[in-house]
Amino acid sequence: MTTRLNYFATSPQAIDILLNQEHYLDEAFKDNKLLFELVKIRVSQVNQCAFCIDMHSKDTLQLGESIERIYGLSAWRDMPCYSEKEKKALQWAELIISSQAISDEEYQAALQVLGEKILVDLTIAINAINSWNRIGKAFKPVVGSFDKP
Repeated sequence: MTTRLNYFATSPQAIDILLNQEHYLDEAFKDNKLLFELVKIRVSQVNQCAFCIDMHSKDTLQLGESIERIYGLSAWRDMPCYSEKEKKALQWAELIISSQAISDEEYQAALQVLGEKILVDLTIAINAINSWNRIGKAFKPVVGSFDKP
């Protein structure tokens, strides 16, 4: 496999934009870290970004999440282990990345369960992981290369 360029070193100012967004989202989801990580994994699964699936699965395990809830994300609708809030966030994530119109009913249901602030921050978070997934698929960083010692 051909090694692709290091996008962090090649365009650090552009990557800083995404990293600053991540800092905001980390703070915004400080009380909902597991929800945030589950959404990152699910979006990465749909986008088939191996690097991000690996990284966020490991991050989620470090937060104390069970392996069953991580691998269950691929079939979250049929798994009884997710809360109503988690299911609504996962559904919202799939709606956003589908590029299809979101109906008023879907919007109202998400708003009712998640609330205004989480709905906005979650939408930004979904777009953020979507961006990272596209970068990962384009530049193919080595899976596990950002593992913490």
